[in-house]
Amino acid sequence: MDKSTTALLTDHYELTMVASALQSGVAGRRAVFEVFARSLPEGRAYGVVAGIDRMIDVARRFRFDDATVGHLVDSGVVREGPMTDWLRAYRFSGDITGYAEGELFFPYSPVVTVTGTFAECVVLETVILSVLNHDCAVASAAARMVDAAGGKTLIEGGSRRTDPQAAVAAARACHVGGFDTTSNLEAGRRHGIPTGGTTAHAFVLAHGDERESFVAQKATLGAGSTYLVDTFEVLQGIRNAVEVVGPEIGAVRIDSGELAADSRAARVLLDELGATGCRIVVSGDLDEFRVAELEAVDAPIDAYLVGTSLVTGSGYPTASMVYKLVSIAADDDPESELRAVGKLSPGKRTIGGRKAVQRIIGPDGNFIAEVLSVLPVELPDDCMSPQVTLIRNGESAVDLTDPGEARRRCADRRARLDPADRTPWPARTPAIPTIWEGVEEPLSAAVVNGAAR
Repeated sequence: MDKSTTALLTDHYELTMVASALQSGVAGRRAVFEVFARSLPEGRAYGVVAGIDRMIDVARRFRFDDATVGHLVDSGVVREGPMTDWLRAYRFSGDITGYAEGELFFPYSPVVTVTGTFAECVVLETVILSVLNHDCAVASAAARMVDAAGGKTLIEGGSRRTDPQAAVAAARACHVGGFDTTSNLEAGRRHGIPTGGTTAHAFVLAHGDERESFVAQKATLGAGSTYLVDTFEVLQGIRNAVEVVGPEIGAVRIDSGELAADSRAARVLLDELGATGCRIVVSGDLDEFRVAELEAVDAPIDAYLVGTSLVTGSGYPTASMVYKLVSIAADDDPESELRAVGKLSPGKRTIGGRKAVQRIIGPDGNFIAEVLSVLPVELPDDCMSPQVTLIRNGESAVDLTDPGEARRRCADRRARLDPADRTPWPARTPAIPTIWEGVEEPLSAAVVNGAAR
């Protein structure tokens, strides 16, 4: 089986829907699907879009080669006939538009819009959601930590806390959210993200004593590297490191204990020993709340290394995105008018029709609201649209090889929010309202926040 195909990164029911749609005649009808989150996680003011590069890649490689079709037939998922003919010929030939990577999203933002035939669009549902729910959750958590850190250096080190391929995706999403470096070498190779890392406690313990490990590190990595000083006792570790390395020591890392008190004591001792330029890096089960607390007490910390909470979305490992049909044609005629369709399920109502988006900008350059409309509406001149063309006629329409552009976009968009909403405890959730023009608002905020996803 061709391991490069992404066609089986999907759910069984995607293919049974296609088989049934071929039988009923709706498979070839033009359709529009939208990807959105009905609400933000509790206490969040915004979400960050990431994973668009991966989404485009999986759509491009979504192919049913002979080996894959053979597996599906042998396992009883599909039968030889019209369905297997359709699978072998499958190529997504439609259009995908979406929010640019690094863009912010809010409740009901149409983060991605997929247009094509019903069958070719519906089969992509699971894999698109799998990518976006993971990457957007990680990028959103990362951006919150960047907001909390007050400009301090942020290092992503969560690879050992997640699946190997998810770790690479998480590293990229973290960089989009604003993190400076990653420990993951494959993310560095694949995406050009700066990588970093020195030694762990095992290295210190493997030597006769702490000084011996520092001697070896200095000889190999130089005085400017980061020395782990909390294996036994922080202050003695600092004394040993400065004695071995000298006052030109680049940084020390503290991975345990009371980080506020320990970093203060470390700063005093480093200055007394003449290592005034030595930076203090801290790690150890950090999240945006702990980072904000350390910043609030002016702990003399220069960099934060974050792992587990980062790659797991800091309590929300999914962005709760859904993939919903919003329009479909009455027949296979490419000129047929699309009719709007939407769910009426309690707590899960969706608004039919393809959404246009404009974000209103105030005189100070900050965002005032996000306007969603199905029909053309007149809006102030000072608006911006977060939607861009990602795939046109089945071919990629953007170059997303450089995550740095998305990182800069994310920083710019967050700067357009009220500072009171850029904390772990924002003043408003969401930071800006969603205004529905020409259609009824889907749910009140109170119902949305308590609804099942």
